[in-house]
Amino acid sequence: MKRISLLNSAHNVIRNRLKPGDSAIDATVGNGHDTLFLAQQVAPSGHVYGFDIQQAAIDATRDKLACKTPLSDCLSLIHASHANMKENIPAQLHGKINAIMFNLGYLPGGDKSVITLTDSTLAALTAASQILAVNGIITLLAYPGHSGGDTETDHVANWCEQLDRQRFAVNIFYSAEHKDSAPRLFVIDKRVAEYQENPENCGYFNK
Repeated sequence: MKRISLLNSAHNVIRNRLKPGDSAIDATVGNGHDTLFLAQQVAPSGHVYGFDIQQAAIDATRDKLACKTPLSDCLSLIHASHANMKENIPAQLHGKINAIMFNLGYLPGGDKSVITLTDSTLAALTAASQILAVNGIITLLAYPGHSGGDTETDHVANWCEQLDRQRFAVNIFYSAEHKDSAPRLFVIDKRVAEYQENPENCGYFNK
């Protein structure tokens, strides 16, 4: 089976959704590639919010975009966990974020002991589902192959299974064979609800 680039697939999905003037979030800034990509889609009048717990990632991404005006003008980099996404995004944008990207695991070329953690990832996904606009999209790249990645990926899959299917559609894509150890891309679409409700109250089935 031909191996596909899940990162390219995520970018293609997002590219078909975002337009200048939109708002987007890079929940895991890392080396800044997704941040730059998102800024290119929403510039010059939109805005991208980037989160990372490593100051080195924030600094490297700021340097990457510093000479790319007007891209740097539509970017806010936040040295914080993506679990605190909701608190760090302006309240007036809650329910109006058009795209949110996650790329789990560790910072390429960085300290491999610093990885995304299951609890903070699930908290970030819940926040993302609440502040996402109707017809907005979440992409999440997960990597079961590294230490802690199996558990994190399984919990992300379980989280997706609990979403209200009247409000969210979930698709999962694999990089190669459908194997437990294969990286995978979760694509989560927020649908128009049958009835209008505060967007911050939607997400899971009530149990």
